Amino acid sequence: MNEDLSQLTPLAGGWSGETFLAEAAGERSVVRIYARPGARGEHAAEIDAALLRLVRGLVPVADVLEVRRAVPGADVPAMLVTAFVEGERGDLLLLSLDHAGLSTLGREVGRLVAALAGMPTLEAGTFRDGTLAVNPFDLDLAEWVDRHAVAFAHWTADERAGLAEVADTAQDLLDTVGRTCLVHSDLNPKNLLVDPQTLRVTALLDWEFAHSGHPYTDLGNVLRFDRHPAWVEAVVTAYVERHGGDPAGTVELAHAADVWALVELAARRGANSVADRAHDLLRVVAARRNVHVTT
Repeated sequence: MNEDLSQLTPLAGGWSGETFLAEAAGERSVVRIYARPGARGEHAAEIDAALLRLVRGLVPVADVLEVRRAVPGADVPAMLVTAFVEGERGDLLLLSLDHAGLSTLGREVGRLVAALAGMPTLEAGTFRDGTLAVNPFDLDLAEWVDRHAVAFAHWTADERAGLAEVADTAQDLLDTVGRTCLVHSDLNPKNLLVDPQTLRVTALLDWEFAHSGHPYTDLGNVLRFDRHPAWVEAVVTAYVERHGGDPAGTVELAHAADVWALVELAARRGANSVADRAHDLLRVVAARRNVHVTT
């Protein structure tokens, strides 16, 4: 497949601005151009393609059609082409759903999160290349907070002390789970395509932050901002049906796991609306020394 890059239409959503719709001979596909590959560097496209192939048939994702490596000397970026999947963005659809709709979609998302949490890995870390070999990640949450401390210099001393306390408490709880799994790490309604009629998830998008990590990380992401009771109950119920445990303890672990992402996002305050919202939430969490509060 050779895409005519002059005929690409930018797709809405996400922060990269590198995903486009292509159409040829009546067939549509999605083209991701890795002009800024980020932490994964030259292997970004290959890692994304390998992940999509790995989970295909286990969770809903688009088919990989082509992967092209970057040619640095010719200033040609890497490219990943996937099949186009029909569906409405989950964050837009959520705005129109009633109690019953939130419950239906929540159970669907809970089952998806549970499926990922059931894909075991040997150790926590980031993916090195298209083989999905892992670069180990051995920081604890207190060290993670220290690494981002400069971003919270404008907080009061009591708020910073509260964040340190929350990090210690959350880490102690997370350490009670002795395994790792495949983590999407950006699993929220914005990255879901959903059939608006059946409320079935048709595709989980944007795997650029996927890694090997804690089984409650994706659940924490799903519950971070969307706290409607019908949504939370449905998501958590579906997760517990697959992995056991009690709902209250499951929510506690999910919010504890999400502290990792909240710290990283909050440290980028001003970069986008999600980072700003995460900063505000984390500051309240720190002030109240409670991971379960909302802004």
